[in-house]
Amino acid sequence: MKAIEITKPGTIKVVERPMPGHGEDEVLLKLKYVGFCGSDLSTYLGKNPMVSYPRIPGHEIAAVIELAGSRVPENFKPGKNVTVVPYTNCGQCSACKKKRFNACRYNQTLGVQRDGAMAEYLVIPWQKIVESESLSSIQLALVEPLTVGFHAIDNAGVTDVDTVLIFGCGMIGTGAIVRAKLRGATVIAVDIDDAKLEIAGQLGATYLINSNSQDLHAEVQRMTNGDGPSIVVEAAGNPLTYKAAIEEIGFAGRVVCIGYAGEEIAFSTKLWVQKELEILGSRNATPSDFEAVINYLKQAKPDEKLLVSKIVSVEEAPQAMKEWSEAPGKVLKILVRF
Repeated sequence: MKAIEITKPGTIKVVERPMPGHGEDEVLLKLKYVGFCGSDLSTYLGKNPMVSYPRIPGHEIAAVIELAGSRVPENFKPGKNVTVVPYTNCGQCSACKKKRFNACRYNQTLGVQRDGAMAEYLVIPWQKIVESESLSSIQLALVEPLTVGFHAIDNAGVTDVDTVLIFGCGMIGTGAIVRAKLRGATVIAVDIDDAKLEIAGQLGATYLINSNSQDLHAEVQRMTNGDGPSIVVEAAGNPLTYKAAIEEIGFAGRVVCIGYAGEEIAFSTKLWVQKELEILGSRNATPSDFEAVINYLKQAKPDEKLLVSKIVSVEEAPQAMKEWSEAPGKVLKILVRF
């Protein structure tokens, strides 16, 4: 079968891999669309510390069940359209004992710690399958990337009295914008790309700030009547936005961190203490986040053209990754069609 392989940093190509066999508790999936994630870009650039090479990337999945093992429940029948929860969980670590399986100490995400879904076929335990006959294949491929932002907003306990500032309007930030708006919050979207900010506005952001061309602090103060936001979500993974999150958050506020900055960051502890801040991490997503995103896509039916920058064939995927690496700010989502 054809697969896309990142052989080493800077090298991505189409390779032939043997067809996988499935066990009694597993399903064989025929892939239809797989999205390139920011973690895949980091792998290509050699900036993902959790990856070893060679690696097949990909964990944003739209597929159809091809075959099911003998112990797979009957409702997972061949021909069903599905997506996948791409994380493992050990069931024994402290996070798993608290039923926070998304934060499992020993998690292995498809395409990161283990080979992913950028191939014609994939074998997966049936427990990780999420079915939805009501969504299109393109929508199914958008579910997982949106869940990460949904999860961050739920972690923060956002309600309709909150003003939520979100740094980064990529796919994860987009999920956070949508979820915060669904919860009735006032949303401030911050990015350096006007095209992404325009999409953020169409998806529910109340205010838009281009931090390259506008005075971030002055705009935030104006938009919040001098109080600052009650919640800040860092979804850019940039040292500058991490520092700005602490500076811009209002007193007694909550900061939720999703992005990996890739380097150590020095903060003013004075602001942490004076503002009595809550600093939260947010990792991956839960099954309930998948359900929430599916409900959103089913009911709201957002324009897929807003969320998908480009759809490419398997053969075009290496060039698409190269072009993305050269202009990362211009891409929201690339889907590979199998």
